[in-house]
Amino acid sequence: MTTLRFGSTGTDVELLQLALKRSGYYKGEIDGFFGNETQNAVRRLQSDYSLVPDGVVGKRTWRALHPLLLGYFMLSVCAGDTLRRIAKRYDTATEAIAAANPTIDPEQLQIGEKLVVPYGFRLVPTDMRYTPKLTDIILDGLEARYPFLRSEVYGSSVLGSPLRAVGFGTGEKEILINAAHHANEWITTPLVLKFIENFLIAFVKGETILGRSAKALFERVKVVIAPLVNPDGVALVNGAMSKESAAYIEAKRIASRYPSVRFPEGWKANIAGIDLNLNYPADWEEAKRIKFAQGWRAPAPRDFVGTEPLCAPESRALYEFTLAHDIALTLSYHTQGREIYWRFKDMEPPKAREIGEEMAAVSGYALASVPNESSNAGYRDWFILESNRPGYTVEAGYGVNPLPLSQLDEMYSDNIGIIITAMERV
Repeated sequence: MTTLRFGSTGTDVELLQLALKRSGYYKGEIDGFFGNETQNAVRRLQSDYSLVPDGVVGKRTWRALHPLLLGYFMLSVCAGDTLRRIAKRYDTATEAIAAANPTIDPEQLQIGEKLVVPYGFRLVPTDMRYTPKLTDIILDGLEARYPFLRSEVYGSSVLGSPLRAVGFGTGEKEILINAAHHANEWITTPLVLKFIENFLIAFVKGETILGRSAKALFERVKVVIAPLVNPDGVALVNGAMSKESAAYIEAKRIASRYPSVRFPEGWKANIAGIDLNLNYPADWEEAKRIKFAQGWRAPAPRDFVGTEPLCAPESRALYEFTLAHDIALTLSYHTQGREIYWRFKDMEPPKAREIGEEMAAVSGYALASVPNESSNAGYRDWFILESNRPGYTVEAGYGVNPLPLSQLDEMYSDNIGIIITAMERV
């Protein structure tokens, strides 16, 4: 983490404010500006943690804040400790501590035994911009809270950011959910992360989610989720990339050739200017013909198909990851339009329309066909062509991308039924 002080701005300040808010020292908005309120909160924390209360956030202060970002801390069991007493002391839940420590005997804790103790708050914030760093922090925290969560890095981006996926469930059939192929559609990342967290909470507590038993769903199907397909592009759009970096300077140069596209807000592509959802081997040549005719002939903020299918490391990684699994159904999250696209040209996989109609009914979204000029070289297109199995693109929300976070709760309410339907009907 960078050293922060009064006057600092940016996404690292947002992370600071998130941690301070969780600790109770900060009551303001997460706005990315290190002003008086943030500085005073830092000083109060530093005093309580026996740090020099200078209001500057350096290594030692970040170290104190780090557990609040990850959502858990480590505790050595003392004489007389029980899970209930620990949970009451730290305002958390006994089942949360038990889930994070599956190898312990909750009835006979051993003195000196190390425990992962999750804080009582939710990990997935809904009031701040998402970045690769925040996404990694959330995934790390989820893995600590739920050790049964399967996690892997399935590739890396142009700039070397890890492409991460997590999975849960023990059923025979497997579904794959992906989000944020397009940089300025980053709101789909917290959408799917919120689902993961809410589902796992319900599973650990033995509760229902949308009226269905989380345990029954867990045992019925495997769910794999790639929450951030395009980390570099999202970093650009959301201000997490230094304006002095070579990548930012090159992206700005690329964007200058397309003045009709707002920069960086209108950027959909990966950092190399390739539209990842036009880079899959499903009539890619036709996509190239159409997009070239529209003027997208070279790296651009959007709609450049690349020099060949899968030339972008992010699309190739997801392609290979999908082939390495026996995926029965895919959901690809995009924005916006409140529509569900369900077929590739005239290909209609078995059960695809039926499941799609159920998704439309539960969400209020329209089951629709992709316009001809856009129906080529997408991930869903390739998955259907490759497997003849149901694949869906969900265009969540409405308005102009990037959609505001004020829509996130409504989008989640609309889409939780879509995901549960996929888990039930696959």
